[in-house]
Amino acid sequence: MLKLQDYPTPEPGPEEVLIAVKAAGLNRSDVFQREGNYPAPPGVPADIPGLELAGVVVKCGPSVTMWKPGDKVCALVAGGGYAEYAAVKEGQCLPVPEGFSFADAASLPETVYTVWSNVFQRGRLIAGENLLVHGGNSGIGITAIQLGKLFGAKIFVTVGSEEKGKACLELGADEYVNYKTQKFEEVLADKGIDVILDMIGGEYLQKNIKVLRPEGRLVYINAVEGNQVELGLWQIMNKRLTITGSTLRSRDYQFKKELTDDIKKHVWPLMDSGKFKPVIFKTFPLAEAAEAHKLLESGTHIGKIILVTSAE
Repeated sequence: MLKLQDYPTPEPGPEEVLIAVKAAGLNRSDVFQREGNYPAPPGVPADIPGLELAGVVVKCGPSVTMWKPGDKVCALVAGGGYAEYAAVKEGQCLPVPEGFSFADAASLPETVYTVWSNVFQRGRLIAGENLLVHGGNSGIGITAIQLGKLFGAKIFVTVGSEEKGKACLELGADEYVNYKTQKFEEVLADKGIDVILDMIGGEYLQKNIKVLRPEGRLVYINAVEGNQVELGLWQIMNKRLTITGSTLRSRDYQFKKELTDDIKKHVWPLMDSGKFKPVIFKTFPLAEAAEAHKLLESGTHIGKIILVTSAE
């Protein structure tokens, strides 16, 4: 269960900043952690979920050079986001984009880091290619749609309703497939997909392989429908496909710092320019995190669900 409790205010380490949290984003991983299926890495608060947050720097460790008290930042964390204060490595923070609220900024880190790392770095998506995103209405989905479009790709998504599909079109998707009434492997068979971002797993594997072009890249970031699959190797060889995937939470600080630097260089100018639109479905007070989780698990939302502290 989730319940509000008092903890000591954390003390920042040498390379950490202490952030007064104004907002924290919800992610499916938080549900898995609450259920006992996704434990926090060593050294991370085990009882406090939350992988992304935004707020104000109130204290800096002695080795910090990138930030000062009063700076407004958003940050990727491996846990501890559902709190009033969080200690975060300085290299995992980014400035709150121009014109963004703290809630807007808190919706960014987990999804932007995941999409940039997997679609653009690992999946090598380039302008003119076709990207398929499963779960287009999710936080990951709305981020992949917008970033893919801004970098010149054509975007296809799968969704569970016409309403969600139309919302994806408004964000820049070129076409959606309602998986409850259509088979994406048939609808998209002739489209020629270059990169697929998949969080479903299971039986989607063979369907993904069917719609990929030669030299296509299939990237996994979750496997909610199962991680044990049958794989036809001849199809992989004949099309010269790449099947890969990654997790982000357990990666070391150096990786996350380098990823942050790359995002700041290539993605953050788009944020400051107003070309990327954060999509907030609903906000909840921090004390109502359990109700927020119920909404997240219902799957009825389009976009991000955000917790806000009383100071927001």
